[in-house]
Amino acid sequence: MTGVKQPNEKHLMLFTGRAHPELAEEVAQLLGVDIVPTRALTYANSEIYVRFEESVRGSDAFVMQSHAAPVNEWLMEQLIMIDALKRASAKRITVVSPFYPYARQDKKHAGREPISARLVADLYKTAGANRLMSVDLHAAQIQGFFDGPVDHLWSLPVLADYVSEHYDASEMTIVSPDAGRVRLADMWTDRLGSPLAIIHKRRDPDVANQVAVHEVVGDVEGRVCLLVDDMIDTAGTICQAAEALVARGAKKVIAATTHAVLSGPAVERLRDSAFEEVIVTNTLPIPEERQFEGLTELSIAPLISRAISAVFTDGSVTSLFNGAP
Repeated sequence: MTGVKQPNEKHLMLFTGRAHPELAEEVAQLLGVDIVPTRALTYANSEIYVRFEESVRGSDAFVMQSHAAPVNEWLMEQLIMIDALKRASAKRITVVSPFYPYARQDKKHAGREPISARLVADLYKTAGANRLMSVDLHAAQIQGFFDGPVDHLWSLPVLADYVSEHYDASEMTIVSPDAGRVRLADMWTDRLGSPLAIIHKRRDPDVANQVAVHEVVGDVEGRVCLLVDDMIDTAGTICQAAEALVARGAKKVIAATTHAVLSGPAVERLRDSAFEEVIVTNTLPIPEERQFEGLTELSIAPLISRAISAVFTDGSVTSLFNGAP
């Protein structure tokens, strides 16, 4: 019977929370599927209700949610969606979390601190998730927090292809804004063949109140400097890094980052900064009032859709990255 799903036939179903439906709609279009109609409500006391408006029994379910502010609300909504799918007999549930919530709390820096990234992984598992998919985790060890397969997607090919199309890599220096991002910057140098520089922030012992001094290690004078990071939150660190590069003779400063969190004063700082262009992806929604001149937003939807397709067909997700890590 043409067009009728047989009882044991494998079928993909895509679901989305309310945080960033535009990204999910783009992914659905690329996959050639419809997003499952969902009734989602927030009651007056802030509790969330979710009900799917068609059968999900036996499905290979992919639950998308981008964790922009308010993070806790969107995380809870996604957990409730996973629980609803489990109780409705979905065959497999994959969490698609382009920006993993609480990723920066991946280890204890001091006593009596939580490891919130592990807690989130446990919550996903307890709710009923079988698999996790995310883009550019803040720390690679988060993959080990989830008890099941984890597909760690990399935005580097998306960002690097844009940069190589619009800038001359021979005139460029890749810059890590701090010591913690050196590994990421090194991946960029491998991709573009450009040299590496590092900004080391320290405290000046000769100045009161411990004023920060930015030491640039590497050749940046007369160069187009590309600052790379996994996210821009309040933009304080990356804007200070841009100023340090300009002070040391950089011809032009641009930034490339995956997650545009853009909290608090970030937009004002970036608008008033030395950056000529800030390149981000749409793992998180950027409302019109948070956009600014010089901001370039690239779509991560093609990468996510290819990864979902590979998981659904039992293909290789690693093969999507063409030499990226």
